[in-house]
Amino acid sequence: MTAPPTSTSRIAGAFARLKEEGKTALMPYHAAGFPTLEGSRKIIASLVEAGADMVEIGIPFSDPIADGPSVQVASQIALEQGTRLTDCIDLVRQLRAEGMTAPLLFMGYYNPILKYGVARYVAECAAAGVDGFIVPDLPTEESDTLRHECLIHGRDLIFMVAPTSTESRLASAAARGSGFLYCVSVTGVTGARKRMSATLDDYIERIRSHTDLPLAIGFGISKPEHVSQVGKIADGAIVGAALIDALNEVPDVEKPARAAAFVRYLRG
Repeated sequence: MTAPPTSTSRIAGAFARLKEEGKTALMPYHAAGFPTLEGSRKIIASLVEAGADMVEIGIPFSDPIADGPSVQVASQIALEQGTRLTDCIDLVRQLRAEGMTAPLLFMGYYNPILKYGVARYVAECAAAGVDGFIVPDLPTEESDTLRHECLIHGRDLIFMVAPTSTESRLASAAARGSGFLYCVSVTGVTGARKRMSATLDDYIERIRSHTDLPLAIGFGISKPEHVSQVGKIADGAIVGAALIDALNEVPDVEKPARAAAFVRYLRG
């Protein structure tokens, strides 16, 4: 199966522009429906207005096996309020209608996608303005159906790799993915950490030997120093749990402003 023409995607375009400008892509994660759907809309808008280059929108799920406590709690709050997959798609549609042009990605597990219908899911997401998909529990060897629909609709399918990934799995993720590769920085779940892995440079060098795709590092990034360190060896820094923790420090009405302040903080 031929790889999709990533040069025409909004995600690839953003990485190409940032590379020319000598900048690291700042890629915050936000759980749709946290603290409410309307709150999510305002928070995502604030993230982009403050300088986020693209946003990963988490689809709430009851069993987020790759996520630590911060993301789990945010997801649970969204579920308790009745946030569903259709609401997440509508959220992107509304953001696009309001003029947002930054790349928007869905980060979600495969079970809701399968239940919704893979073809229907990709088609409706594409129509709403979703640019790509990260599916943490979808291995490359099981990705044919979703990848086929992404090819049809010109969407990026982003695979996750980890320090424990074998050379063959790194090669497979690189060959079948588009947009960028999501490089999990540690062996473990999401969560803010005080320092980055001491073996991060060697790990990223291993991945680079398999692909020319942009590399975005996630899991554990929480400080401007982390973003700076990532920028020396990769193309993007993904921030999730640390942002959620920051939002939890203030009342709901203040969360959009807190989100913007946190992006500016990470930019140093």
